Amino acid sequence: MDEIELLEKISRKENYQIELKVRLPDKRSLSKEIVCFANSEGGQIFIGVDDNGRIVGVENIDEVMLIVDNVANQNCKPPVTVYMESVQVEDKTVLVINIPKGSHRPYRTITGQYYIRSSNRCRHASREELLRLFQASESLYYDETPVPQAGLSDLDIEYFKDFIYKFLQIKIKTDEVRNVLKNLHLLSNNDVPTISGLLFFGNNPQRFFPNYKIICANIPGNDISIAPSDKKDILGRVSSILEDTIKFFKLYLAESHRIKGFEPEATFEIPEAAIREVIVNAIAHRDYTIEAPIRALIFKNRIEIHSPGNLPNTVTIESIKLGGSHVLRNPTIYNLLSKMGLVTDLGSGVRRVIQLIKENLNKEVSLYETEGEFTVVIPRREKGLVEDGS
Repeated sequence: MDEIELLEKISRKENYQIELKVRLPDKRSLSKEIVCFANSEGGQIFIGVDDNGRIVGVENIDEVMLIVDNVANQNCKPPVTVYMESVQVEDKTVLVINIPKGSHRPYRTITGQYYIRSSNRCRHASREELLRLFQASESLYYDETPVPQAGLSDLDIEYFKDFIYKFLQIKIKTDEVRNVLKNLHLLSNNDVPTISGLLFFGNNPQRFFPNYKIICANIPGNDISIAPSDKKDILGRVSSILEDTIKFFKLYLAESHRIKGFEPEATFEIPEAAIREVIVNAIAHRDYTIEAPIRALIFKNRIEIHSPGNLPNTVTIESIKLGGSHVLRNPTIYNLLSKMGLVTDLGSGVRRVIQLIKENLNKEVSLYETEGEFTVVIPRREKGLVEDGS
């Protein structure tokens, strides 16, 4: 970093990724700052700059750098690798501590405190945020978490037995059900249903998770501000949610007929396989620590699927497009969908959607990640759209 870049950065004042310090904080405060950046998106601490961006400089720069290195290695658990630069501004020296987004999150201080960056400050991570950090590191799978308010009677045992027979060709006896449920991470050792168990086999999943649903809406225009002509909350178990969502889409996708042999064959504007793949991916990979529904929106010129949660560690939009990402956020949910033949172990679902849309519509699928949400956008044809489902 040179002087010009440094002055430009500190002119922005403190923000989500920049912290200004007149002098080196004590070890406890410094470890807190390092941990909160490592648990978030990374950032920079400028030592020798006051809150107004005035440069006061650092004395004994080598000694200060040694202290920072020791704190990052000894007072942060696991140790955080930081990169330091000293920048000369006239006759003063500023120390820049570069802290990358951690690859071994979550990090904590030596006293066991977990911090994250929020706006221009550090604060304690909430329970939900901490769960997401552990989940991102694959040290905790939230979909395997027991739900204390639920009991075995909240599961439809006959439906579960039918599921095992249908997809695994195994007949299980009633006295074997508990063991099979536990082996599939659907029931805890204390006979408490897990999140996955209730989502797939619960009598009423939304009793415990009112926001684990899909909101479908048909919007007679291209802007979200337009009131929907039809809107439906899709509830129930995963299997019925998936099928009812597909039915909603079929109502509002233009239908054409072509003659195959002597019978007309119905075709839809967007391949059903592409829509199903996107919905299944949203169910499989959404962040269940976020109490929010999946949103499936049909506009005149596009379809949008909004899934709660950001992408897991190491996963990028580019790697998804190439079919090179296969990080499981919800392994139990994914395993059950796999048994149903709805997903593969190749991480290539989105790539299949991209290819289907290119082949059938000659258009490009768009992927977006915003704060707390991942969105897939599938374009529609410009002509021949049916808006009322007729």
